[in-house]
Amino acid sequence: MNILITGGAGFIGANFIHYWHKKYPDDKIINLDLLTYAGNLDNLKGLEERNYQFIKGDIRDKDLVNDIAENIDLIVHFAAETHVDRSISASEDFIRTNVEGTRVLLDAAKEKNIRFHHISTDEVFGSLKPGDKPFNESTPYDPRSPYSASKAASDHLTRAYYHTYNLPITISNCTNNYGPRQYPEKIIPLFITNLLKGKKVPVYGEGKNIRDWIHVDDHNRGVEAIIKKGRVGETYCLGGENELTNIELTKKILELMGKGEDMIEYVKDRPGHDLRYAIDISKARNELGWSPEINFEQGLKNTINWYMNKNYEV
Repeated sequence: MNILITGGAGFIGANFIHYWHKKYPDDKIINLDLLTYAGNLDNLKGLEERNYQFIKGDIRDKDLVNDIAENIDLIVHFAAETHVDRSISASEDFIRTNVEGTRVLLDAAKEKNIRFHHISTDEVFGSLKPGDKPFNESTPYDPRSPYSASKAASDHLTRAYYHTYNLPITISNCTNNYGPRQYPEKIIPLFITNLLKGKKVPVYGEGKNIRDWIHVDDHNRGVEAIIKKGRVGETYCLGGENELTNIELTKKILELMGKGEDMIEYVKDRPGHDLRYAIDISKARNELGWSPEINFEQGLKNTINWYMNKNYEV
């Protein structure tokens, strides 16, 4: 099978390429990535050149995308601007990449009838209260940041191409990923790298916001299960069933790294900060036989060790 992976130099995309290349070495992978600030070719080190090709380019470049899409059987679309804080400061790149870039890819897939899997986020569903039931595939969209609004738009666009053009698509909405190879702007890699440099960790507000955490390798297995077993036109929610408040997560990182709570710096809360995300994975478990396998504390230990050994620099 010939696969086009977009955003494969980023955190989740790179881990997916390593996962897929190891499990399906005869499949040819083309990695299209613009190498913006969060893209890093070091994330792809160790890959055999056989059946792997990197192309630096923009998913909004129609001619380039159409050329690459020749003889492609599957597109797995990871490429996106993802950092909420950056979207609050300036939303333009988020609309251009996440919406317009997705449209260009969908048009190429439509012209060549390519199977298309779209990677999305639980943030499109909005915010939950502590006692609310988790999000599922039927939860109405209620995005609350420019980032989540742009991802919601790309989800709707992907689904529209299925209904309008019969394009064979699937969508996955996942909770917060953690693991190796992540650019240190999100909470886990930021806090780890700060502590390695002797810097304090900035906690928004009182740290009461709740997130569910899924190891990137569990996410990879979920995406694989959808590609191999998922029903065309369907959405599947992937979560780690690891809900923690941000302050609980912070204290766990401090504990594992042998640091005290004096390293916490409470900062002004993010505008429109969603209180809680959580995902009901029943559909993926029942239809695909998938569920997360990696213990959170062990996965977090392994992630810390990766950054310590990598001596990761921004």
